[in-house]
Amino acid sequence: MSYAKQMLDSYSRTFNVDNGVVAATIDALNDCAQACTADVDADLGEKDVLEMVKCIRLCMECADICAATVTVTSRLAEYDSEIARPLLEACLVACKVCGDECERHAQMHEHCGVCEEACRRCERACRELLEAMK
Repeated sequence: MSYAKQMLDSYSRTFNVDNGVVAATIDALNDCAQACTADVDADLGEKDVLEMVKCIRLCMECADICAATVTVTSRLAEYDSEIARPLLEACLVACKVCGDECERHAQMHEHCGVCEEACRRCERACRELLEAMK
């Protein structure tokens, strides 16, 4: 169960973006960071680990970017879109690139397919939040 929506609904201040959109993005960011971190660990356990180097690197970068983005996105008091927007844009790109790489390995490694799904969901959520911020 996610607490993002509950926390957002408990704020005494209102924001110009729907709490549901923000909460969905926070959840997607957390899930993607976790999936990417777990995928790195699974990739490192594969026999063909040298074939997985690019996937490992992209998953590590995506996890780091998602983690930074979720932290900033979760801090809505005195929210500053000039900081959040570039992070969301970077996250959108990282999720796309990482998802594309995981897709290449998904036929052979189920964990890459799971990571790809998390990346695609996060990419969509970041795009939706960016649109809502306009």
